[in-house]
Amino acid sequence: MAAWKSLQNGSLEGISRVPDLDASKLTITLANSLKPMPAPESLVFGSVSTDHMLVVSFDPSTGWSAPEIKPYAPLSLDPMSSCFQYCTSVFEGMKAYIGPDGKARLFRPEKNMARLARSAGRCALPPFNENAVLTLIKRLVSVEKRWIPALEGYSLYIRPTIIGTRAALGLAPSDHALLYVLVTPVGPFFRQTPAKPVSLLAVSDSVRAWPGGTGGHKLGLNYTPGLLPQRVAAKKGYDQILWVLDDVVSEAGVMNVFVVIKREAGDGVDVVTPELDGTILPGVTRMSVMELLQKRGTQVAERKVTMTELKALSAQRRLSEVFLMGTAIIVASVGRIGLEGGEGDLVLPGPTPVADAMKKSLLEIQEGRVEFEDWSVICDDD
Repeated sequence: MAAWKSLQNGSLEGISRVPDLDASKLTITLANSLKPMPAPESLVFGSVSTDHMLVVSFDPSTGWSAPEIKPYAPLSLDPMSSCFQYCTSVFEGMKAYIGPDGKARLFRPEKNMARLARSAGRCALPPFNENAVLTLIKRLVSVEKRWIPALEGYSLYIRPTIIGTRAALGLAPSDHALLYVLVTPVGPFFRQTPAKPVSLLAVSDSVRAWPGGTGGHKLGLNYTPGLLPQRVAAKKGYDQILWVLDDVVSEAGVMNVFVVIKREAGDGVDVVTPELDGTILPGVTRMSVMELLQKRGTQVAERKVTMTELKALSAQRRLSEVFLMGTAIIVASVGRIGLEGGEGDLVLPGPTPVADAMKKSLLEIQEGRVEFEDWSVICDDD
Protein backbone atom coordinates (compact mmCIF):
# COMPACT_ATOMS: atom_id res chain seq x y z
CA MET A 1 0.00 0.00 0.00
CA ALA A 2 2.80 2.42 0.87
CA ALA A 3 4.38 1.90 -2.53
CA TRP A 4 1.22 2.79 -4.40
CA LYS A 5 0.48 5.73 -2.09
CA SER A 6 3.92 7.12 -2.92
CA LEU A 7 3.03 6.98 -6.61
CA GLN A 8 -0.25 8.81 -5.98
CA ASN A 9 1.72 11.53 -4.21
CA GLY A 10 3.88 12.04 -7.29
CA SER A 11 6.86 9.86 -6.35
CA LEU A 12 7.96 6.58 -7.93
CA GLU A 13 9.98 5.68 -4.84
CA GLY A 14 9.08 2.24 -3.59
CA ILE A 15 6.88 1.24 -6.53
CA SER A 16 9.40 -1.43 -7.53
CA ARG A 17 8.43 -3.37 -4.41
CA VAL A 18 5.01 -4.05 -5.96
CA PRO A 19 5.04 -6.80 -8.61
CA ASP A 20 4.61 -5.55 -12.17
CA LEU A 21 2.46 -7.29 -14.75
CA ASP A 22 4.21 -10.53 -15.75
CA ALA A 23 3.07 -12.24 -18.96
CA SER A 24 5.00 -15.42 -18.09
CA LYS A 25 2.49 -16.11 -15.29
CA LEU A 26 -0.40 -16.37 -17.76
CA THR A 27 -2.86 -19.21 -17.24
CA ILE A 28 -5.24 -20.29 -19.99
CA THR A 29 -8.56 -21.99 -19.32
CA LEU A 30 -10.36 -22.88 -22.53
CA ALA A 31 -14.14 -22.95 -22.88
CA ASN A 32 -15.76 -26.39 -22.73
CA SER A 33 -17.79 -25.64 -25.85
CA LEU A 34 -17.23 -23.05 -28.57
CA LYS A 35 -19.83 -20.65 -29.93
CA PRO A 36 -21.09 -20.99 -33.50
CA MET A 37 -19.46 -18.63 -36.00
CA PRO A 38 -21.76 -15.92 -37.42
CA ALA A 39 -21.86 -15.24 -41.14
CA PRO A 40 -19.46 -12.33 -41.86
CA GLU A 41 -22.12 -10.31 -43.69
CA SER A 42 -24.31 -10.41 -40.55
CA LEU A 43 -21.70 -8.78 -38.29
CA VAL A 44 -22.67 -5.52 -36.59
CA PHE A 45 -19.68 -3.65 -35.21
CA GLY A 46 -18.90 -4.63 -31.62
CA SER A 47 -21.98 -6.82 -31.10
CA VAL A 48 -20.52 -10.36 -31.10
CA SER A 49 -18.63 -11.73 -28.09
CA THR A 50 -16.09 -14.48 -28.74
CA ASP A 51 -15.28 -17.49 -26.57
CA HIS A 52 -12.53 -16.04 -24.36
CA MET A 53 -11.24 -12.86 -22.73
CA LEU A 54 -8.13 -11.74 -20.86
CA VAL A 55 -8.33 -10.49 -17.26
CA VAL A 56 -5.69 -9.24 -14.78
CA SER A 57 -6.19 -7.13 -11.66
CA PHE A 58 -4.12 -4.69 -9.60
CA ASP A 59 -4.04 -4.51 -5.81
CA PRO A 60 -1.86 -1.85 -4.14
CA SER A 61 -0.37 -4.33 -1.68
CA THR A 62 0.30 -7.23 -4.07
CA GLY A 63 0.66 -5.52 -7.46
CA TRP A 64 -0.60 -7.07 -10.69
CA SER A 65 -2.11 -10.53 -10.42
CA ALA A 66 -1.28 -13.48 -12.65
CA PRO A 67 -3.09 -12.83 -15.95
CA GLU A 68 -5.82 -15.22 -17.11
CA ILE A 69 -7.29 -16.07 -20.47
CA LYS A 70 -10.60 -17.65 -19.63
CA PRO A 71 -14.11 -18.17 -21.02
CA TYR A 72 -15.98 -14.95 -21.75
CA ALA A 73 -18.24 -14.08 -18.80
CA PRO A 74 -19.65 -11.09 -16.89
CA LEU A 75 -17.35 -9.22 -14.49
CA SER A 76 -18.11 -8.95 -10.79
CA LEU A 77 -17.56 -5.40 -9.46
CA ASP A 78 -18.36 -3.58 -6.25
CA PRO A 79 -21.16 -1.01 -6.81
CA MET A 80 -18.89 1.67 -5.29
CA SER A 81 -16.11 1.04 -7.82
CA SER A 82 -14.61 4.30 -8.98
CA CYS A 83 -15.22 3.41 -12.65
CA PHE A 84 -18.95 3.77 -11.98
CA GLN A 85 -18.75 6.90 -9.84
CA TYR A 86 -15.84 8.90 -11.32
CA CYS A 87 -15.37 7.50 -14.84
CA THR A 88 -11.91 6.02 -14.24
CA SER A 89 -12.04 4.04 -17.46
CA VAL A 90 -9.60 4.00 -20.36
CA PHE A 91 -9.38 1.78 -23.42
CA GLU A 92 -7.75 1.15 -26.77
CA GLY A 93 -9.00 0.12 -30.19
CA MET A 94 -6.87 -2.31 -32.22
CA LYS A 95 -7.41 -4.92 -34.92
CA ALA A 96 -6.01 -8.31 -35.85
CA TYR A 97 -6.00 -9.43 -39.48
CA ILE A 98 -5.39 -12.71 -41.27
CA GLY A 99 -2.58 -12.47 -43.81
CA PRO A 100 -2.19 -14.47 -47.03
CA ASP A 101 0.10 -16.81 -45.07
CA GLY A 102 -2.78 -17.64 -42.72
CA LYS A 103 -1.12 -15.90 -39.77
CA ALA A 104 -2.81 -13.41 -37.47
CA ARG A 105 -1.17 -10.00 -37.28
CA LEU A 106 -1.57 -6.68 -35.50
CA PHE A 107 -1.04 -3.19 -36.92
CA ARG A 108 1.60 -1.11 -35.05
CA PRO A 109 0.39 -2.40 -31.67
CA GLU A 110 3.21 -0.80 -29.70
CA LYS A 111 1.66 2.59 -30.51
CA ASN A 112 -1.61 1.49 -28.92
CA MET A 113 0.19 0.23 -25.81
CA ALA A 114 2.01 3.54 -25.41
CA ARG A 115 -1.26 5.46 -25.75
CA LEU A 116 -3.01 3.13 -23.28
CA ALA A 117 -0.25 3.84 -20.76
CA ARG A 118 -0.61 7.61 -21.30
CA SER A 119 -4.38 7.40 -20.88
CA ALA A 120 -4.05 5.36 -17.68
CA GLY A 121 -1.58 7.90 -16.33
CA ARG A 122 -4.00 10.75 -17.06
CA CYS A 123 -6.63 8.99 -14.91
CA ALA A 124 -4.09 8.21 -12.15
CA LEU A 125 -4.59 4.48 -12.74
CA PRO A 126 -1.80 2.00 -11.89
CA PRO A 127 1.12 1.79 -14.36
CA PHE A 128 1.77 -1.46 -16.20
CA ASN A 129 4.36 -3.18 -18.36
CA GLU A 130 3.40 -2.29 -21.96
CA ASN A 131 5.37 -5.15 -23.48
CA ALA A 132 3.70 -7.64 -21.15
CA VAL A 133 0.22 -6.46 -22.13
CA LEU A 134 1.12 -6.70 -25.81
CA THR A 135 2.41 -10.26 -25.29
CA LEU A 136 -0.86 -11.17 -23.59
CA ILE A 137 -2.92 -9.63 -26.41
CA LYS A 138 -0.99 -11.71 -28.95
CA ARG A 139 -1.77 -14.84 -26.95
CA LEU A 140 -5.47 -13.96 -26.77
CA VAL A 141 -5.57 -13.33 -30.53
CA SER A 142 -3.90 -16.70 -31.11
CA VAL A 143 -6.50 -18.42 -28.91
CA GLU A 144 -9.36 -16.64 -30.76
CA LYS A 145 -7.83 -16.82 -34.24
CA ARG A 146 -10.78 -18.74 -35.69
CA TRP A 147 -12.89 -15.60 -35.15
CA ILE A 148 -10.89 -13.49 -37.63
CA PRO A 149 -12.88 -13.33 -40.89
CA ALA A 150 -10.64 -14.14 -43.85
CA LEU A 151 -12.20 -11.45 -46.05
CA GLU A 152 -10.78 -8.14 -47.24
CA GLY A 153 -11.84 -5.31 -44.95
CA TYR A 154 -12.77 -7.72 -42.11
CA SER A 155 -10.83 -8.19 -38.90
CA LEU A 156 -10.91 -9.01 -35.20
CA TYR A 157 -11.44 -5.82 -33.22
CA ILE A 158 -9.50 -5.75 -29.93
CA ARG A 159 -10.58 -3.67 -26.94
CA PRO A 160 -8.00 -3.50 -24.08
CA THR A 161 -9.66 -1.73 -21.15
CA ILE A 162 -8.49 -0.56 -17.72
CA ILE A 163 -11.00 0.47 -15.07
CA GLY A 164 -10.58 1.76 -11.55
CA THR A 165 -12.12 -0.63 -9.00
CA ARG A 166 -11.44 1.21 -5.73
CA ALA A 167 -14.56 0.46 -3.67
CA ALA A 168 -15.15 3.82 -2.00
CA LEU A 169 -17.16 6.96 -2.78
CA GLY A 170 -14.47 9.44 -1.72
CA LEU A 171 -12.92 11.21 -4.70
CA ALA A 172 -9.36 9.91 -4.95
CA PRO A 173 -7.15 8.07 -7.46
CA SER A 174 -8.18 4.45 -7.72
CA ASP A 175 -5.61 2.23 -5.99
CA HIS A 176 -7.30 -0.90 -7.38
CA ALA A 177 -7.78 -1.65 -11.06
CA LEU A 178 -8.91 -4.28 -13.53
CA LEU A 179 -7.32 -4.71 -16.94
CA TYR A 180 -9.28 -6.83 -19.37
CA VAL A 181 -9.22 -7.43 -23.11
CA LEU A 182 -12.20 -8.33 -25.29
CA VAL A 183 -12.20 -9.23 -28.98
CA THR A 184 -15.02 -9.21 -31.51
CA PRO A 185 -15.16 -10.00 -35.24
CA VAL A 186 -16.03 -6.99 -37.39
CA GLY A 187 -16.63 -6.03 -40.98
CA PRO A 188 -16.50 -2.60 -42.64
CA PHE A 189 -17.75 0.14 -40.29
CA PHE A 190 -19.74 1.82 -43.05
CA ARG A 191 -21.35 -1.10 -44.84
CA GLN A 192 -22.61 0.58 -48.05
CA THR A 193 -21.37 -1.13 -51.23
CA PRO A 194 -19.93 0.63 -53.08
CA ALA A 195 -18.66 2.82 -50.26
CA LYS A 196 -20.78 5.95 -49.91
CA PRO A 197 -19.15 9.24 -48.83
CA VAL A 198 -19.83 10.20 -45.22
CA SER A 199 -21.96 13.25 -44.40
CA LEU A 200 -21.05 15.48 -41.44
CA LEU A 201 -23.00 18.07 -39.46
CA ALA A 202 -20.84 20.86 -38.02
CA VAL A 203 -21.60 21.30 -34.31
CA SER A 204 -20.33 24.12 -32.09
CA ASP A 205 -23.01 24.34 -29.40
CA SER A 206 -21.77 21.10 -27.79
CA VAL A 207 -18.19 20.26 -26.84
CA ARG A 208 -16.40 16.91 -26.99
CA ALA A 209 -13.07 18.17 -25.67
CA TRP A 210 -11.58 21.46 -24.51
CA PRO A 211 -8.09 22.91 -23.96
CA GLY A 212 -6.53 21.46 -20.84
CA GLY A 213 -9.07 18.61 -20.76
CA THR A 214 -8.71 14.95 -21.68
CA GLY A 215 -9.44 14.97 -25.42
CA GLY A 216 -5.90 13.87 -26.25
CA HIS A 217 -6.37 10.61 -24.31
CA LYS A 218 -8.62 7.61 -24.98
CA LEU A 219 -10.91 7.86 -21.96
CA GLY A 220 -14.43 6.52 -21.79
CA LEU A 221 -15.71 9.87 -20.55
CA ASN A 222 -14.68 11.53 -23.83
CA TYR A 223 -17.28 9.60 -25.80
CA THR A 224 -20.48 10.33 -23.90
CA PRO A 225 -20.68 14.04 -24.93
CA GLY A 226 -21.17 12.96 -28.54
CA LEU A 227 -24.18 10.71 -28.01
CA LEU A 228 -26.92 13.35 -28.00
CA PRO A 229 -25.43 15.53 -30.79
CA GLN A 230 -24.96 12.38 -32.88
CA ARG A 231 -28.64 11.52 -32.45
CA VAL A 232 -29.59 15.05 -33.54
CA ALA A 233 -27.30 14.81 -36.58
CA ALA A 234 -28.81 11.47 -37.57
CA LYS A 235 -32.33 12.91 -37.40
CA LYS A 236 -31.19 15.65 -39.78
CA GLY A 237 -29.84 13.08 -42.23
CA TYR A 238 -26.12 13.20 -41.41
CA ASP A 239 -23.85 10.28 -40.59
CA GLN A 240 -21.50 11.94 -38.10
CA ILE A 241 -20.70 15.14 -36.21
CA LEU A 242 -17.92 17.56 -37.11
CA TRP A 243 -16.78 19.08 -33.82
CA VAL A 244 -16.07 22.83 -34.03
CA LEU A 245 -14.76 24.90 -31.11
CA ASP A 246 -14.54 28.69 -31.67
CA ASP A 247 -14.56 28.10 -35.46
CA VAL A 248 -11.68 25.58 -35.16
CA VAL A 249 -12.26 22.05 -36.48
CA SER A 250 -11.12 19.22 -34.20
CA GLU A 251 -12.53 15.74 -34.92
CA ALA A 252 -15.45 14.16 -36.75
CA GLY A 253 -17.36 12.00 -34.28
CA VAL A 254 -14.41 10.04 -32.84
CA MET A 255 -12.31 10.20 -36.00
CA ASN A 256 -9.36 12.30 -37.11
CA VAL A 257 -9.83 14.69 -40.05
CA PHE A 258 -7.65 15.39 -43.11
CA VAL A 259 -8.24 18.12 -45.72
CA VAL A 260 -6.85 18.10 -49.27
CA ILE A 261 -6.51 21.58 -50.82
CA LYS A 262 -5.88 22.44 -54.46
CA ARG A 263 -3.00 24.85 -54.88
CA GLU A 264 -3.78 28.34 -56.15
CA ALA A 265 -1.15 28.22 -58.86
CA GLY A 266 -0.19 25.14 -60.83
CA ASP A 267 -1.06 21.51 -60.31
CA GLY A 268 -0.87 19.61 -57.07
CA VAL A 269 -2.51 19.62 -53.69
CA ASP A 270 -1.60 20.33 -50.09
CA VAL A 271 -2.76 18.11 -47.24
CA VAL A 272 -3.51 19.49 -43.78
CA THR A 273 -4.83 18.03 -40.54
CA PRO A 274 -5.80 19.72 -37.28
CA GLU A 275 -2.84 20.04 -34.94
CA LEU A 276 -2.62 17.98 -31.77
CA ASP A 277 -3.49 20.73 -29.30
CA GLY A 278 -4.66 18.46 -26.48
CA THR A 279 -8.26 18.35 -27.70
CA ILE A 280 -7.56 15.77 -30.43
CA LEU A 281 -6.74 12.09 -29.99
CA PRO A 282 -3.35 11.24 -31.56
CA GLY A 283 -4.64 8.42 -33.73
CA VAL A 284 -2.42 5.54 -34.83
CA THR A 285 -4.14 5.59 -38.24
CA ARG A 286 -3.65 9.37 -38.39
CA MET A 287 0.07 8.96 -37.70
CA SER A 288 0.33 6.19 -40.29
CA VAL A 289 -1.42 8.18 -43.03
CA MET A 290 0.92 11.10 -42.40
CA GLU A 291 3.96 8.84 -42.68
CA LEU A 292 2.67 7.14 -45.84
CA LEU A 293 1.99 10.49 -47.50
CA GLN A 294 5.44 11.75 -46.58
CA LYS A 295 7.02 8.58 -48.01
CA ARG A 296 5.30 9.46 -51.29
CA GLY A 297 6.66 12.99 -51.24
CA THR A 298 3.49 14.71 -49.98
CA GLN A 299 4.05 16.82 -46.90
CA VAL A 300 1.25 17.07 -44.35
CA ALA A 301 0.85 20.31 -42.44
CA GLU A 302 -0.43 20.06 -38.87
CA ARG A 303 -2.16 23.34 -38.12
CA LYS A 304 -5.45 24.90 -37.13
CA VAL A 305 -8.23 24.29 -39.64
CA THR A 306 -11.28 26.57 -39.36
CA MET A 307 -14.79 26.42 -40.74
CA THR A 308 -14.21 29.90 -42.17
CA GLU A 309 -11.28 28.51 -44.17
CA LEU A 310 -13.24 25.47 -45.38
CA LYS A 311 -16.10 27.67 -46.59
CA ALA A 312 -13.69 29.99 -48.39
CA LEU A 313 -11.87 27.08 -50.03
CA SER A 314 -15.19 25.60 -51.14
CA ALA A 315 -16.24 28.92 -52.68
CA GLN A 316 -12.91 29.04 -54.55
CA ARG A 317 -13.39 25.41 -55.72
CA ARG A 318 -10.13 24.51 -53.99
CA LEU A 319 -11.59 22.16 -51.34
CA SER A 320 -10.58 18.92 -53.07
CA GLU A 321 -11.15 16.25 -50.39
CA VAL A 322 -12.05 15.84 -46.75
CA PHE A 323 -11.50 12.39 -45.32
CA LEU A 324 -11.68 10.72 -41.93
CA MET A 325 -9.63 7.97 -40.34
CA GLY A 326 -9.56 5.73 -37.33
CA THR A 327 -9.10 2.11 -36.31
CA ALA A 328 -12.74 1.22 -36.91
CA ILE A 329 -13.27 2.95 -40.27
CA ILE A 330 -9.64 2.97 -41.54
CA VAL A 331 -10.31 5.77 -44.10
CA ALA A 332 -13.64 7.26 -45.22
CA SER A 333 -14.24 10.14 -47.63
CA VAL A 334 -16.64 12.97 -46.79
CA GLY A 335 -19.29 13.94 -49.35
CA ARG A 336 -20.87 16.93 -47.63
CA ILE A 337 -20.63 19.04 -44.49
CA GLY A 338 -23.78 20.59 -43.06
CA LEU A 339 -23.27 24.16 -41.86
CA GLU A 340 -24.89 25.67 -38.81
CA GLY A 341 -27.45 28.43 -38.99
CA GLY A 342 -29.19 27.17 -42.10
CA GLU A 343 -26.28 27.99 -44.42
CA GLY A 344 -26.69 24.74 -46.33
CA ASP A 345 -23.97 22.20 -47.12
CA LEU A 346 -20.41 22.26 -48.33
CA VAL A 347 -20.44 19.64 -51.09
CA LEU A 348 -17.37 17.61 -52.06
CA PRO A 349 -18.32 15.84 -55.30
CA GLY A 350 -15.04 13.92 -55.70
CA PRO A 351 -13.03 12.18 -56.99
CA THR A 352 -11.03 11.21 -53.87
CA PRO A 353 -7.62 9.96 -55.04
CA VAL A 354 -5.73 10.75 -51.84
CA ALA A 355 -8.23 9.04 -49.52
CA ASP A 356 -8.57 6.06 -51.87
CA ALA A 357 -4.80 5.59 -52.09
CA MET A 358 -4.39 5.80 -48.31
CA LYS A 359 -7.13 3.25 -47.63
CA LYS A 360 -5.69 0.85 -50.19
CA SER A 361 -2.15 1.15 -48.79
CA LEU A 362 -3.26 0.72 -45.18
CA LEU A 363 -5.34 -2.37 -45.92
CA GLU A 364 -2.50 -3.95 -47.88
CA ILE A 365 -0.14 -3.45 -44.94
CA GLN A 366 -2.64 -4.41 -42.24
CA GLU A 367 -3.64 -7.62 -44.01
CA GLY A 368 -0.02 -8.59 -44.68
CA ARG A 369 -0.27 -8.34 -48.46
CA VAL A 370 2.50 -5.71 -48.53
CA GLU A 371 5.45 -5.63 -46.15
CA PHE A 372 6.18 -2.13 -44.87
CA GLU A 373 8.84 -1.53 -42.23
CA ASP A 374 7.71 -3.20 -38.98
CA TRP A 375 4.08 -2.10 -39.04
CA SER A 376 2.60 -5.61 -39.29
CA VAL A 377 3.29 -7.74 -36.19
CA ILE A 378 2.56 -11.48 -36.26
CA CYS A 379 0.70 -12.91 -33.25
CA ASP A 380 0.82 -16.66 -33.79
CA ASP A 381 2.64 -18.76 -31.17
CA ASP A 382 4.47 -20.77 -33.82
